[in-house]
Amino acid sequence: MIPTRVALPSTVLTAGLMFAVFSAGAPRTEDPFTERQRSYWAFQRVQRPAVPEARRRDRLRNPVDAFIVHKLEEKQIEPGEPADKVTLLRRAYFDLIGLPPTPQNVDAFLQDNDPDAFAGVVDRLLASPLYGERWGRHWLDLARYAESEGFKSDETRPNAWRYRDYVIQSFNQDKPYDLFIKEQIAGDELWPDHVDALIATAFNRNFPDETNAANLRQRRQEILHDMTDTVGATFLGLTYGCAKCHDHKFDPIRQKDYYRLQAFFANTAEDDDIILLGAEDRREYEAGLAEWEEATKDTRARIEELFHPAKEKAWEHQVARRAPETRVMLRGPLAAQSPYDRQIYRKHLWEMRFLNTEARLARGLEDEQKEEYERLRAQLDAFDHLHPSEPPRATGVRDIGRQAPPTHILGVGSHEAPGEEVRPGFLTILDPEPAEIPHLPHVESSGRRSALAHWLADPENPLTPRVMVNRIWHYHFGRGIVATPSDFGLMGEPPTHPELLDWLTDEFIKSGWSIKHMHRLIMNSATYQQSSAYRDDAHRADPLNRLFWRFRPQRLEGEVIRDAALAVAGMLHRQMGGPGVFPPLPEGAPTPRGGWDTPDDAKDAQRRSVYVFVRRNARYPMLLAFDMPDTHESCARRTVTTTAPQALLMLNNDQFLGWARGFAGRVLETNGTDWGGGISDAYTLAFSREPDGWEKDKALTFLDEQERLIAERQENGGTLALPAVIPEGVSEPRAAAFVDFCHTLLNSNEFVFRY
Repeated sequence: MIPTRVALPSTVLTAGLMFAVFSAGAPRTEDPFTERQRSYWAFQRVQRPAVPEARRRDRLRNPVDAFIVHKLEEKQIEPGEPADKVTLLRRAYFDLIGLPPTPQNVDAFLQDNDPDAFAGVVDRLLASPLYGERWGRHWLDLARYAESEGFKSDETRPNAWRYRDYVIQSFNQDKPYDLFIKEQIAGDELWPDHVDALIATAFNRNFPDETNAANLRQRRQEILHDMTDTVGATFLGLTYGCAKCHDHKFDPIRQKDYYRLQAFFANTAEDDDIILLGAEDRREYEAGLAEWEEATKDTRARIEELFHPAKEKAWEHQVARRAPETRVMLRGPLAAQSPYDRQIYRKHLWEMRFLNTEARLARGLEDEQKEEYERLRAQLDAFDHLHPSEPPRATGVRDIGRQAPPTHILGVGSHEAPGEEVRPGFLTILDPEPAEIPHLPHVESSGRRSALAHWLADPENPLTPRVMVNRIWHYHFGRGIVATPSDFGLMGEPPTHPELLDWLTDEFIKSGWSIKHMHRLIMNSATYQQSSAYRDDAHRADPLNRLFWRFRPQRLEGEVIRDAALAVAGMLHRQMGGPGVFPPLPEGAPTPRGGWDTPDDAKDAQRRSVYVFVRRNARYPMLLAFDMPDTHESCARRTVTTTAPQALLMLNNDQFLGWARGFAGRVLETNGTDWGGGISDAYTLAFSREPDGWEKDKALTFLDEQERLIAERQENGGTLALPAVIPEGVSEPRAAAFVDFCHTLLNSNEFVFRY
């Protein structure tokens, strides 16, 4: 069990020292920052403001409402009326678990007249394992999670999915956010014997990588830029990228600050073979492996002799591709390598793994050599009983030894233009001194990332907790208190309710950095429970709803639309975790480079969308159509478009039609020829409500007319889209008409929007 708190080593700056320079406003010489920058709200210490008074006390469920209603009253805007119970229930279900409520869930809530009934719903949803699948997806957007490398080859990362499962489990456990940060930035340094902490370091391994790049120095520098930019945007809510070439034009981020932050990662490299065993299990595995190696050393040595010429040739071929200074280093003695050289050398070795696989080397042997290799391979196989079972492995990062390469300020961000050397450090405006790096005797690592992790997760840091609180608000309301969730800088949107943001931030820290506590606080407010109804007077005063006078209707993400359709059809496979799955590609879609292994068992392809394999260069077409972000970079807020391909996909895609058939079969199996009952059940499953009289009449009229048209088509040799099971007494044309009716419901705004 990883402890929830870790005492800072004495060599790590305390929070008071870390932020004292800025907070005390000590005089400086040659101050590089303007007064506007120094007084900017995002860099001020978080202080809990007093809860304001509001006239409409009937609209105050908790302090959140006091801040919102107070601001509305200043603008003479009335808060919205409460949402009806069905709308509120659907909102909560889509918000917290990404699925619609079942008819049984709806009935239970409608019949519960307890004033705290909705609070109970929130608690039950937060306790569901489905919660982590929904909110984990938000974090995966920020972490630019994918299961392939990107660039031209886009090779698969076989164990990348373990990070996705770690994120889901962390949200389900309500892992304190400060611990969540520390595990992802420096889990291998702080808790090297804990599996979760090692898997968590894949946050920084999620970078896209051009594995066959000839220039290893440039490749390493681009990875460092990616890590620096992603950490800055995700945890600090600042756009660091501009400062790689020059001092930021607007924000108080100096070019030196960019490379001070980058220096924390100077000694970090990918590790795609992290063995996920505890200390005792690892010792047992290593002992068994040593026994196998001793028994097979002669056989393996002979196999190595057979492969040696091909390995030498591959090595020289790759060395010849490198820049001149890299070639000299790779051909020189290992003992002469500097810490920087070790980084480049390891990159070269990592690439050689792809060229020196046993299968590839065996294919290059001559006929006689192949025969000998097969004999040797058979001898080796005879010792399989000695070889311990392969342990689970993960992908993440680790430092290469204790000594880090130097970090320089780079001219225009180029590794070919190094300037002044810098030490690891934080934002100069908050702490101008170099960071104190702890000595970690228990691990062969520089300790740099642990210093960064503690600074990011320090409750005195004015940025980190504010940024996360704003993200939580953003995902609930579709707009943050700061509308630019990863840009708290001067060019980002200012907070609409700065006092509320600070009150929530202070509450977040006092709660032990509990994300679920923030959900409860926000969702049990009258602000969250408002109707989404449009009001002309309020719109004129606040056309963008910045003051939250109503709940903003939001189209569901592609993942939620897909999951909801599967759930309504009764086809959703609830298995959690494991390697990514490959739903069928649309007819005519080319197989992506890197492969797309559609399973033989259709059920495997009907798992939740968070488990759909994420190939960087070929995101799943349905999710891509509904604005799944580019996984080459961190995404703080998804673009929401309304396009013709979305409508055409939902109307014509074979999978959508399959879900409509499942939906229709589910309803017909229960209702048979009771068409009124079937229509009511379909509405209840899709929309969580009964149809009104007009809707029911229109649906019956549609079924009659559609049945007639389908019967004519059938007589002319046309094929029908039928449910898997047709109850006795229901004709094929009628069943096909009901499929079309269910397909229509899945295509409606009421199905794909959260109101």
